[in-house]
Amino acid sequence: MNIYSIDKLITETRRVAAEFRRSTGQVLPVSGEIARYDAAKILGLTVCEQRTGGVDAIGNGDREGQRIQVKSRVVTQDKKSGARIGQLNPNGDWNTVLLVIMDQDYEPCEIYEATREEVQEAISSSSSRNNRGALSVAKFKIISWLVWTRETGLESQR
Repeated sequence: MNIYSIDKLITETRRVAAEFRRSTGQVLPVSGEIARYDAAKILGLTVCEQRTGGVDAIGNGDREGQRIQVKSRVVTQDKKSGARIGQLNPNGDWNTVLLVIMDQDYEPCEIYEATREEVQEAISSSSSRNNRGALSVAKFKIISWLVWTRETGLESQR
């Protein structure tokens, strides 16, 4: 039996990561875990305990059976344009990618979703940098659709 609930641990992780960045200018590598937690909670996904093939979560409801890769990006006021999301696993066994955009306090602001086909086309039609599975946040927003915002909640399905 765990002494700490996952909700409390994630809340504390957000606080520590934000304070660390403000104090040192460096980031703690925790945004991915926070994004997985937020995406699962907000969209009703089941988090995979064993992540294989780039699959972080399994969909339920409208996303029933979908194998989902979750990516994150913390966007701050001092962030320069050209922000990139973490490397995607192009050979993984996933169907869609979710990008969780967080504010400087590591709180979710927006979630975008793109299909495997859209991601692969974007990767293959761009520079050699993209061929390694990296996309800019701007490019990901172009090829994806908005599924959730902090202000309005869930968006209508595409």
